[in-house]
Amino acid sequence: MIDPVLASRLQFALTTIVHIVFPVMSMGLAPFLIYFTWREIRGGDPVYEQLRRFWTKIFAISFVVGTVTGIVLEFEFGTNFAAFSTAAGELFGGPLAVEGMMAFMLEATFLGIFVFGRERVSDRLYMISSVAVGLGTWLSAVWILIANSWMQTPRGYEVATENGQPVIHLVDPIAAYLNPRFGFMFVHMQNAAVESVALFMAGVAAYYVYRHHVWGYPVEHVAFWQKTLKIALVALLLTAPLQVLHGDLYARHVYETQPQKFAAMEAVWDTEAYVPEYIFAIPTDLSQITDPRAKELFGIGIPGGASWLASGGNPNAEIRGLNSFESEAPPVAIVFWSFRAMVGLGFWFILLAFWGGYRWYTGELFEDGLLHKSLMASSLLGILAVELGWVVTEVGRQPWVIQGVLKTSEGVSPGLTGTEAMITLSGFATVYTAILAVYTYVIVRLIRSGPPDEADLDSVPDRRPESDAAPAGVSDDD
Repeated sequence: MIDPVLASRLQFALTTIVHIVFPVMSMGLAPFLIYFTWREIRGGDPVYEQLRRFWTKIFAISFVVGTVTGIVLEFEFGTNFAAFSTAAGELFGGPLAVEGMMAFMLEATFLGIFVFGRERVSDRLYMISSVAVGLGTWLSAVWILIANSWMQTPRGYEVATENGQPVIHLVDPIAAYLNPRFGFMFVHMQNAAVESVALFMAGVAAYYVYRHHVWGYPVEHVAFWQKTLKIALVALLLTAPLQVLHGDLYARHVYETQPQKFAAMEAVWDTEAYVPEYIFAIPTDLSQITDPRAKELFGIGIPGGASWLASGGNPNAEIRGLNSFESEAPPVAIVFWSFRAMVGLGFWFILLAFWGGYRWYTGELFEDGLLHKSLMASSLLGILAVELGWVVTEVGRQPWVIQGVLKTSEGVSPGLTGTEAMITLSGFATVYTAILAVYTYVIVRLIRSGPPDEADLDSVPDRRPESDAAPAGVSDDD
């Protein structure tokens, strides 16, 4: 019979891996939609209205599906991790409650205006609705990441024993909610979301540009896809380098606050100095796939790179090995290979961004078929990189659910059996696979349908602010 702890962890991992796709899409699209709305209201090129209408549909669908799949995660704290909820509910429940009352309600309220109210409200109110929706989306991330970052670097709490069980009490909300990890997680996650959406937009646009300019096929709305590709490249040029630079600071912070996780990221078992940083690594035998050890791998590495990364500039810095910690090591292979893949993708995105920027500069952006194919192949890799980053974050923290305070095995519901956990795991696997399949089908249908025709945009009623419009019942001719 499977261990209920393992089954519960697998279930939460499954639901989180599927769910994160939808917040990434909505958070990443939010800045683009605000920009499209602003450019549309300013007037001029009708392509911005096409952009706003087209990508709003994808945003709305992502928001709805993300809401449905996200609610389940909160229930799992009670069904599968009741002991954790009992111990940390006072501190962990607050941010989740505020996220629902503040961020979700703000986003949901103005989303109705943003999706359905363009012809019914003034330009000013519509612009406000776009900002409110985007703000609500990002505020949701604030409170979720506050809760998660506290689990990584807990602060502002004290542990008491009540009825024989440890209970965590919040004693300093500022220290707890503005813990050292929060800023790193928020910047890295939000930048990753925008970068992922930029890659997705660039990949979709590149497909249509490639068909038209390289293959010579007639494609509707070519100007729309050309504009989409350019906007996506601008966003990629901004976010891709920032993600790698910020990732360097983030990794150093992990070394300082979670040295065991950092050792797992670099597969360092014995405390040593001058540890290489492998950008690309190949095991010399099959056993090293499941048991990687940094200095026994063959690959492309920077001598002393991991030490330099940990210390902020000293290639001879010492990295504490996994064998020196009293608690059991995280699943090193998962953390090590996920980190390698994530870092490799990050540098690939920089290459794509500068490649596209150079082709744009030389006037060959729409004729470079190899670039188009690369963008198409990379359209979903941003989301994959986000998934890998969360694998490193969550698996690397094991065996702790709250770093140094509560182990994952101690947080699982005490009455849960392996059979019960397996039944729900199988059910969630089926349902979430179906949800992801339906979501993919709908998004593909929307992309194939393309943006609205310019002729359809001309039928939009007068959009002047209420103060400029004629009173009810009085025409302009009067």
